[in-house]
Amino acid sequence: MKLVIMTRPTFFVEEDKILDALFNEGLDDLHLYKPDSSPVYLERLLSLLPEDEYKRMTVHNHYYLKNEFKLGGIHIDDPLAEKPDGYKGNITRTCTDLSQLKAMKKKSKYVFLKNIFDSVTDESETATFSPLELSEATRKGLIDKHVYAMGGMTLDRIKTVKEMGFGGVVICGDLWNRFDIHNGADFRQILSYFNQLRQAAR
Repeated sequence: MKLVIMTRPTFFVEEDKILDALFNEGLDDLHLYKPDSSPVYLERLLSLLPEDEYKRMTVHNHYYLKNEFKLGGIHIDDPLAEKPDGYKGNITRTCTDLSQLKAMKKKSKYVFLKNIFDSVTDESETATFSPLELSEATRKGLIDKHVYAMGGMTLDRIKTVKEMGFGGVVICGDLWNRFDIHNGADFRQILSYFNQLRQAAR
């Protein structure tokens, strides 16, 4: 099972050091998600990271950075949006509707199926699928190795979504909540937790 780490939506002081450390611990797939930020700040973050890590990153929103930094691909969050004109390269997508999943998989390297569980960090984002609906989607082959579970993902839930047939899991709040972005300097707890996530996803 694949493990995807998504960045916090906002920047913080130690972010480049933590991301570099995560890559050194074996992170293969990082999603750069900074939806409301100026791309200049994302350029700065990338410039602080080693170039050999760029190919393991997928960027949301600021798609021009894919070519500028030779990133691994782009991610389209809006289920109805088309790929940028003339774009060539890996595309991943977010899906919120099981009826769209089959078509989305055909034009994506993999798809995030969103809101599997209640969000860890945002009370307004709640689970939108029942266990029965997910089980049926797996039975029909809609959920497979190209579909990654997103929303409320924690270490304890990895086994559950693996048994459901998902090919990957997207972790965000459950990891970043283990570091105080305002006062923290020691991020060993994040690295330790990341390694637990990796073990569980194997």
